[in-house]
Amino acid sequence: MQDDRVKIRKVEVLSNDWYLLQKTTFDYRRSDGSWQTLTRETYDRGNGATILLYNRERRSVILIRQFRFPTYGNGHDGFLIETAAGLLDQASPEERIKAEAEEETGYRVTEVRKIFEAFMSPGSVTEKLYFFVAEYDPGSRVSDGGGLHAEGEDIQVLELPLEQALQMIGSGEIADGKTIMLLQYAQLHLLPPPIVAN
Repeated sequence: MQDDRVKIRKVEVLSNDWYLLQKTTFDYRRSDGSWQTLTRETYDRGNGATILLYNRERRSVILIRQFRFPTYGNGHDGFLIETAAGLLDQASPEERIKAEAEEETGYRVTEVRKIFEAFMSPGSVTEKLYFFVAEYDPGSRVSDGGGLHAEGEDIQVLELPLEQALQMIGSGEIADGKTIMLLQYAQLHLLPPPIVAN
């Protein structure tokens, strides 16, 4: 990290209700060596994890549908189709994503594989997201899922053929960034299209 290029001048808390919203004034040394004073607002909600459950034999994936108010406020109906996900809340990414998968989808997974990490909205949100994949089978479903009522979750579980899920990206039915990334990863690395012999 190049600390010599950033000097923090002032940090103000704008809100600390649901998550932490701060306004930071800092000096930034530009590539040409000159210094510039900038102000940025950052939203800190902690780091999170997401997982794509897939079945190799069925060529299917498990997704969820839930209401997301910020998307509702931006012209969407608010019901997003997504991969299971959640904030870490002081747990390890692996530990948390196993719990989230079971809470939201009803599937219990014991082996998860981290495939990458990414900042999803680095212009304003501090969150780093850990991406996982895991195989599921019908026998690993231990509940209906649906999320936690106390957290306001009201989740519908969807089992879809991968090909259908990929088509839903093009049609706009799947519009969640993390989900699109994981479905494209699945197409490239987990469930590539079958090779048709000539």
